[in-house]
Amino acid sequence: MARPRTDIEPRILHAARKQFLERGVDGASLRAIAREASTNLGMIHYYFRTKDDLFLAVVEELYVELLGELETILRKDAPIQAKLEQLFLRVGAATQEELDVIRLVVREGLASTSRFERLFTRFQQGHLAMLFRAFGDAMQAGEVEPTVPLPLLVLGSLAVGGIPQFMRRVAGGTPPFTMLPEPTALAAKSVEVLFGGIAPKEK
Repeated sequence: MARPRTDIEPRILHAARKQFLERGVDGASLRAIAREASTNLGMIHYYFRTKDDLFLAVVEELYVELLGELETILRKDAPIQAKLEQLFLRVGAATQEELDVIRLVVREGLASTSRFERLFTRFQQGHLAMLFRAFGDAMQAGEVEPTVPLPLLVLGSLAVGGIPQFMRRVAGGTPPFTMLPEPTALAAKSVEVLFGGIAPKEK
């Protein structure tokens, strides 16, 4: 039977995100979440079978929107370097809500093996699959060295471009991260490092 169209589900998700951030998934009370969402336990169980299902729905609410933006960037008819610059810029423009969910993902993924496995499975079907496809297409187009394993390209791009933008976003005013350039220049430099390496140029 189709669920009625109401605002109860988003209210539960927003209340759960707040409680999970404050107390962690294991420490959060479903009763407190219901109270915060102005509903009852029965409605929470109607939408979400377990607390872990609720946690994953909290992540999914923002993740699915982010995937739409990443898909738009990676589907552009442009060189892989240009796509990655845009991708890195989007990471650097993360909203506070997105940062909160990233905190939850990291903390709860480390705290629970089952949550980590479910998150990783979802990410394999989401942004990781998109990056594998984008690098695979770039390899076929001759834009990327074909002997480099695709997983290394994906992980390298996240490490070289994603993490610096993320750190600039969350700790840009704290030394030594004050040395990082503004987001656009940082994205360009990250792509340069990723594709050109860090060895000094020959004169």
